[in-house]
Amino acid sequence: MGTGIHATAVVAPGAQLGAEVEIGPYCVIGEHVQLGAGTKIHPHVVLAGHTHIGAGCEIYPFASIGQQTQDLKFRGGAPGVVIGERTTLREYVTVNAATNDGDMTRVGHGCHIMAYAHVAHDCVVGNEVIMANAATLAGHVILEDQVIIGGLCGVHQFVRIGRLAITGGCSKATQDIPPFMTADGNPLSVHGLNTIGMQRRGVSEPAAAALKKAYRILYRENLTAKLALAKIEADVDQLPEVAHLVAFVRASERGITR
Repeated sequence: MGTGIHATAVVAPGAQLGAEVEIGPYCVIGEHVQLGAGTKIHPHVVLAGHTHIGAGCEIYPFASIGQQTQDLKFRGGAPGVVIGERTTLREYVTVNAATNDGDMTRVGHGCHIMAYAHVAHDCVVGNEVIMANAATLAGHVILEDQVIIGGLCGVHQFVRIGRLAITGGCSKATQDIPPFMTADGNPLSVHGLNTIGMQRRGVSEPAAAALKKAYRILYRENLTAKLALAKIEADVDQLPEVAHLVAFVRASERGITR
């Protein structure tokens, strides 16, 4: 069992606690919860259901993780939540379990989910994602690695947001946002590349130049997505970042944010 469990915390006998776990006052930890080593749970947190939390995480007061999906199609079983290592969940964050038996809502490693944010059933949140205060994901949303979601931004169900994309605050995403893009406004539109984010994450100068060229073809030449992708493949160096952009857009079922 872990160490540092406050006397007022309620920890079910079946819960699995890693070494040096800290659980603060008035927390409630369910019988199917697993906590990785060194994870710190601040006061008044509820961890329910089949919830697996990785090592080195920190969860702040009044967060509620692993509660039953809000999807009315829920028919029982044991869906759950998986959260990776070194992820921070701030005050009042909610992460709901998946809907179908055995499925998991997933949040990756090294994420920073700020106060009042919501991750709904069956979402897949990648690594090193940042969700600002009150950002909200509907069901089945996919956020790739290193995405940033602005405060009070709502993301429609089944929307995909690509690697290193960023959305502005108070916006609403109803279609996919391709990787490396900056999207803002109401209605939401893409305004350019996430240049600063790319620099911070070490995207090379040749890759950044190729992405800039691909962006102009996709967003500035008034082409359909199909024709734009064909031109990008013909005229732009097919570096890994460009190939990822092309594959993401080609796989879109909801269409991309323009």
